[in-house]
This record gives sequence, C-alpha cells and structure tokens, in this order.
Amino acid sequence: MDPRALETLRTVGTQGGVTAAAAVLHLTPSAVSQQVALLQREVGVPLTERVGRGLRLTPAGEALAEAGVGVAVALERARAACDEFLVRPQGVVRVSAFQSGALLLLPALLTRMAAVEGITVELTDQDVAQDDFLGLTDRMDVVVAHRPDDGAGWAAGGAVRVVPLLREPLDVAVPLDHPLAQRAEVRPEDLLDVPWIAVHEGFPVAEVLAAVGARSGAAPRIVHRVNDFHVVQALVAAGHGVSLLPRYTFGGARGVRLVPLAGVRAGRRIDALLRRDRAERLVVRRVLEELRALAAEIDIA
Repeated sequence: MDPRALETLRTVGTQGGVTAAAAVLHLTPSAVSQQVALLQREVGVPLTERVGRGLRLTPAGEALAEAGVGVAVALERARAACDEFLVRPQGVVRVSAFQSGALLLLPALLTRMAAVEGITVELTDQDVAQDDFLGLTDRMDVVVAHRPDDGAGWAAGGAVRVVPLLREPLDVAVPLDHPLAQRAEVRPEDLLDVPWIAVHEGFPVAEVLAAVGARSGAAPRIVHRVNDFHVVQALVAAGHGVSLLPRYTFGGARGVRLVPLAGVRAGRRIDALLRRDRAERLVVRRVLEELRALAAEIDIA
C-alpha cells in the first residue's frame, strides 16, 4: 500500500473534496482521483462517496485514512531517528498564525530562530473561522490558532496534535475620554446600549461578546463588524464605539484604554496545531519548543 496514496486519501477527507486536496498536495485533480481509485481497487471497498457537489470519505475510507496517520507518523519517526545523528538538522518549517496572534508571537519567534543554524522559518498569516483552522494543518507545519476561553476544544481526533500556548485576556477597549476609561473594571451591565465594534460571526471573540450580552440581559448593539484589530483600535480611538481587544497584543495601543471585564470570563486560548506526522520532525519540534518558551514568557509577564 503506497503511503503517498494514503496521504492523498487523508487530504481528500480533511479538505472535503478532490479539487481542494489537489491544491494542498500540489497535484492535478485527476492525479488525486487516480491515486484514490487505485487505493480503492487495492482494498476492494468504496472509500469515498458524493455529497451534493462535494466528496466525503465512507466509514471504510475514514478508517483507512486514520490508519494512514499511523503510517505517516512511523515514517517521520524513522527519518527523525536518522536526523538525531546530524550535527545540525536542516529544513524549512512553515508557520501560520491568525493576524493578532502573528503580531504577538511571530516577530520574536523569528528573532529566536535566527540564532539556530540550519532551520528556515517561513511565515504567513491565516485568519479564518474557528472551524477552518484544522484544515490549515494540511498546508502548514505549525498553525497558531485561537478559540474561545470556555469554548469546546479542537475536534482533531488523533490526526492533529494540539499544543496549548497561552491564555490571553480580552479587555473592553474605550477611547481615552470615555466615561469608563478611568474605571478599574467594567461589568456587562455597564455596557448596555453602547455601540460595539465586533468581529464577524464564527470567530472566537464573537462568542465572548455574546456572553457579555447574555450576562447584561440585552443583545450588544453592534454598529460595525471588523476583524482587523488595528482597524478596530483606530475606530475606538476615534470615538466610533467600544470593542474587545486582546490585552497582551494591544495593551500599549495609542488612543485607547483597555479596561478589564468583570462578571464574564473574557479571554481566548491560543494553541499550536500540527499534524502528528509533522510533529515528529526535529526541525518542527525545535520551532515548537521556541514557540512554547516564548508564549510562557508572555503569559507570566
């Protein structure tokens, strides 16, 4: 059984179809279809089925894809066992992060990794809805993702390793001349009928704002929806509303005051997501080690 075909089947499952899998694997859709068809003929049972315009794995396909994870992990462990004998393991590690997480972590990560010979870190920002972070692990070696403080964890199964990095509090951002700016803390009932600048639905901070509304007894009056926290900061500073901003990332931002929120557990969890097979690579483990050390320093600052 070809490990590459198992990888292709697994990617079809995680990406939800042949075309998306082909883009991740840098293959043509026909090549992906041929690999899955050959694998299906080899095992003798259907591995995929049509769902509308998409494609999903059958129970047999899911079982085979899950078994393929173990094969991929074993191969990477074998490579890592050889790499242990190298003086300096070499390679490229691709890291993605949501935008404000990138601002918080990635500049310092690059500085740390610049002192490590043989490892090149390539960065990109990927700010997606929470449900889409797991799919990024097919493209990237390390995915820095965020989720609501009290929300459900990642439905990663056994294919993706979840490494907790830190918890970042979310504070209420108000203009410097706002009546709440001099308060030591604010409660949900203090925020009734204020104009809110919120993120789009499906992103972790949206759930925290919903909790604020539930605690105050009235839905937040959302006047703008903006995901870029730099834009949010500028809008708040100009007096166009209040918002929730992450404390460590925007604690020193100009023109706004961050006031802790009482009565609601307001924060976000920042995790590193990576496929179990890639987690075995020495160069990936080295980057993850530095990322965890950096996050620990921020969390205790």
